[in-house]
Amino acid sequence: MLIKTKAIVISALKFQEKSLIVKCFTQSDGIKSYFVRDAFSNRKSNQKIAYFQPLSILEIEAVHKNKGTLENFKEIKLATPFQTIHTDIFKSTIVLFLSEMIHHSIHEEEKNEGLFSFIETALQWLDNHDEIANFHLIFLLEATKYLGFYPDISESEFRFFETKEGIFSPHQAIGSLTEHETNLFKKLLDLTFENDQKNFHVIERQLLLKILIDYYSHHLEGFRKPKSLEVLKEVFS
Repeated sequence: MLIKTKAIVISALKFQEKSLIVKCFTQSDGIKSYFVRDAFSNRKSNQKIAYFQPLSILEIEAVHKNKGTLENFKEIKLATPFQTIHTDIFKSTIVLFLSEMIHHSIHEEEKNEGLFSFIETALQWLDNHDEIANFHLIFLLEATKYLGFYPDISESEFRFFETKEGIFSPHQAIGSLTEHETNLFKKLLDLTFENDQKNFHVIERQLLLKILIDYYSHHLEGFRKPKSLEVLKEVFS
């Protein structure tokens, strides 16, 4: 079946000497993996390596056989040519980290247009703004709305947040955040990309990042911590 759709690049793995296996989150079909033959050859091709940087947003035409095997691109072009994301060290580190988080969070070959639209809009915001210190934190929290485990904030006046249940509680259980951690988490819940990005100190951001990664690990089966986590911490320390 010939499909025309937008696609966000999640990962690109070199295969043998000249080829790539590219994993994308597509607007039409969710997660799909593609085989790019001779991606590293010198021949002129519309399948340029530059297209497959982490979280690039593409417009693709592809043959989807839907047999659980690798699919094939027919046409590729950039849907959103980023101006700063792949040249700014802070932004490129963020997108590398978030691409890994997405890689470990989405596995289904099914449409999730809400999540696709959120990621696309968030990346466009990142590309056009400079105050980005909390971007990855807000992104990870907001993404849980589309992944199905956004915190229940109906009783957010309670003092402790239980990460396994995703609820606030008046009593501290074994799996609860401390009162200090819960207060930081509540502060994050109130943020949007447009809010002041200087709301947290470095140590607070690192603590919130740990909380969010633990929260993902509780709610996503088989979730693994990104290898780029330490790089992210180093760049934002």
